[in-house]
Amino acid sequence: MIMRILGEGQYEISDGHLDRLNELDSALQSAADAGDERAFTSALAALLDAVRGLGDPVADDVITPSDLVLPDEDTSLTEVRTLLSDEGLIPG
Repeated sequence: MIMRILGEGQYEISDGHLDRLNELDSALQSAADAGDERAFTSALAALLDAVRGLGDPVADDVITPSDLVLPDEDTSLTEVRTLLSDEGLIPG
């Protein structure tokens, strides 16, 4: 799966890491549902750090569509709420 972090780049994530990313996504969803800005900021940073750490960066000269686009760390809780589905940012 190719995930893009807005303003940063793309990462190739193996299916074996999706459970961990979904756990982090659930924490993000819970914080957003509760309107807890501090927990939301922490959860978003943890999710993006995991994508960076678990994924392999896609070279800038490779053109490939992203399967999933994640907001950058400066995205507000209000903005992310418009992106969330019932499954969070990461389906599954």
